[in-house]
Amino acid sequence: MMPDPGTSPVEFFSAYSYYYPLFMAHLWMIGAVFYYFRYERPSKEFRDLSHGEPEPPPALPEYPPVTVIVPCHNEGRDIEDTVEYLLASTYPDFDILLVNDGSADETRNILDALAARYPQVRVIHCARNQGKAVALTTASLMTPAQYLCCIDADALLDPQALSWMMTHFVNPRVGAVTGNPRVRNRSTLLGKLQVGEYSSIVGLIKRAQRTYGRIFTVSGVVACFRKEALHDVGYWSSDMLTEDIDVSWKLQLRHWDVRFEPKAQCWILAPETLRGLWQQRLRWATGGIQVMMKNWRIEHLWEARRMWPVLLEFVLSVLWAYSILIIATLWLVGFVVELPPEYSVPTFLSGWNGVMVGTTCLMQIGVSLALDARYDKGALRSFYWMIWYPLAYWILNMITTIVAAPRALLRNTKKRARWISPDRGILP
Repeated sequence: MMPDPGTSPVEFFSAYSYYYPLFMAHLWMIGAVFYYFRYERPSKEFRDLSHGEPEPPPALPEYPPVTVIVPCHNEGRDIEDTVEYLLASTYPDFDILLVNDGSADETRNILDALAARYPQVRVIHCARNQGKAVALTTASLMTPAQYLCCIDADALLDPQALSWMMTHFVNPRVGAVTGNPRVRNRSTLLGKLQVGEYSSIVGLIKRAQRTYGRIFTVSGVVACFRKEALHDVGYWSSDMLTEDIDVSWKLQLRHWDVRFEPKAQCWILAPETLRGLWQQRLRWATGGIQVMMKNWRIEHLWEARRMWPVLLEFVLSVLWAYSILIIATLWLVGFVVELPPEYSVPTFLSGWNGVMVGTTCLMQIGVSLALDARYDKGALRSFYWMIWYPLAYWILNMITTIVAAPRALLRNTKKRARWISPDRGILP
């Protein structure tokens, strides 16, 4: 809909900042509910006989070998638990490849001890920190397995998760399958808020995006890949801050299918300090913009038409952040100088519009938690804390997007993206 010619700039940006989250929330809810009934809902026969038991993965015609790759950088605190959970997997044929990417703590010794203790575990040591993308690519080239499951070193993979993700590779067009990360540290307000966020952002939106055919990114914390597809796109890019977003776009632009499997649960540690959360979200936002700048070419526009909805969704979210910035700036300037009426913002308080958007946001989180409650029995208890989400996280995401755009534009594209140990939160 074109704006009224008489609409002032302030009215236009105010309307956009209000209607964009309202429209997208309903779009995501409708898409996710459709996905649930079309792909996710157990059959009536199973519901009648299961008595609340989790649904087992279907039997596969064959079980090809899978290598689980775990890149590690200063992960001495968590890596033993991660390996213990992996060894409990019900998938019949897998091994574990641990990559020590120049760790400065006791990680090297712990990995060597794990390899000596378990025949399924192998270790690669990198002399210095090369970055997660290089660690993943190196491990991929050092295993004969044609299917790779990549998880973070603090992640606890559900025993049936690998089997659930592998069911999708029966289709030869599937290049990657992303799992369903669930936050396990819930002792602080930030941890509780992220339980709802991972459902509403990761779970709900990925369901909706799969409904219209493409997803923005696999979850870097847990994803399976067909090695042939990775080879086709040149594996992971060492200069990308978010290698998971980059490889997702490279695969889909080469017409490989990328899917979401909500039953493949992976329990993760989320940041529980404001500094850690800021650094994580700023990296995500910068990496997303960086990937858009790198992978989108106008000459490939028609070939990549199935990615249009995901691209449009991302661009609109960036424009929304800058719309809020424009309104806030005009409001503050109005305290110093008198602005013309068409640029004047009388109040930054949202009023009933904000109440409607906040209510819709809580509705979105409620729908997402209800969909994930089958896999995470304690998820619905976190809804009580979600009243803070629209204020705290929308502001955080808005600011990180605003800061990320110039950072991505000014970043040296040839600079290798190395990593530092993130905020892993407080162990439960």
